[in-house]
Amino acid sequence: MRTLWNYAPRRGLSIPVVSCLGADGEPCDTDQRRLVRYLIQGGRGADVLFVMGTTGEWNKLDQRRRHRVIRVVVEETKKHETRLVQAGERPVEAWVGLTAPTRADTLETLELALELGAHAGVIAPLAIRDVDDPIQFLQRDVADLLDARERALPIFLYDNADISAGRERHLRTRAVKAASRLDFVRGIKVSAPPRKLGHYTKAARQFRDLGAFDIYVGEALQILRMMRPRTGFWGSVREHWNRFLLHDMLPAGVVSGPANLLPSEWQRAWRVACAGDVERMDVLEALFRRFANSYRFPEGKRSLAALKRGLLRRGVVSSDAVAKGTPALTGEQASSLDAELEKLGDEVAAQLPARWRSDPAHADEPA
Repeated sequence: MRTLWNYAPRRGLSIPVVSCLGADGEPCDTDQRRLVRYLIQGGRGADVLFVMGTTGEWNKLDQRRRHRVIRVVVEETKKHETRLVQAGERPVEAWVGLTAPTRADTLETLELALELGAHAGVIAPLAIRDVDDPIQFLQRDVADLLDARERALPIFLYDNADISAGRERHLRTRAVKAASRLDFVRGIKVSAPPRKLGHYTKAARQFRDLGAFDIYVGEALQILRMMRPRTGFWGSVREHWNRFLLHDMLPAGVVSGPANLLPSEWQRAWRVACAGDVERMDVLEALFRRFANSYRFPEGKRSLAALKRGLLRRGVVSSDAVAKGTPALTGEQASSLDAELEKLGDEVAAQLPARWRSDPAHADEPA
């Protein structure tokens, strides 16, 4: 297996791409390509496009449809690499969600990611039904497949209790410790409290001499709290406590599902969080919380349906259909959401400069 000794994980905003579906439940390639371009925003959007994660409804689609969406997203992302470099922008990376219900389908998706030239792969080992030992799966199945190929592929772990297929809800610290010894495992995306993040950074740091191993925060709004400078005695205490929990390792990036609708705004949030600009962090957090509140209904949250509805309203996609099994909006909920999105758009226009407001025109194919 080719080594990744000089590999550095991409830092910044990772957007878990929604899967664009038609009313018949089939992927819409045209919409998917438009969405990729919209999320890139000419270099002011995503740093990483993560295709076929939970936001992409991987566990609601069959293997054929998963692979079709993956192929379109990776191909469209790579098509824009040269354009971004020529424009003086950093190219966006395409990371493929490899997780499938079975071991065989997961490895088949890894083969596809290698074939397409994806920049990285993401595996949630606890979500694979017939994998009892996640570390052995990585050490044997994944390592052996990569060893037989012409190119190495960085792999990032994905820890999310909501998609766990067995009794274990989160990856154990010792499992992350063992995984970080593998040359190709280069980080973990975690949807968990800061204490759990701290356990993982502690587990991996002793093997950092083997190469970078980074943490990506899956609870997106956490990043604005974790990276917030504190003032005063108790603020200082709280900041030092957070540093203690994270073992002095700041996250390498944030994974934001809501960034499907607001890619430039979330890129702005990452940059001002890194800069410690509290005033601007507060403005952005208020906007993001307003959006989050817009899809909370007595029947429950409708986050995926809200994202697709918002993209339809902006003219980025032609359908707001969700996969079978994903809660859809009722007519009343859609009307309520539309009114809230209208107000949110006005607030974004009032609070942010034009260059940091997501522009639907970027969804169009460049001339």
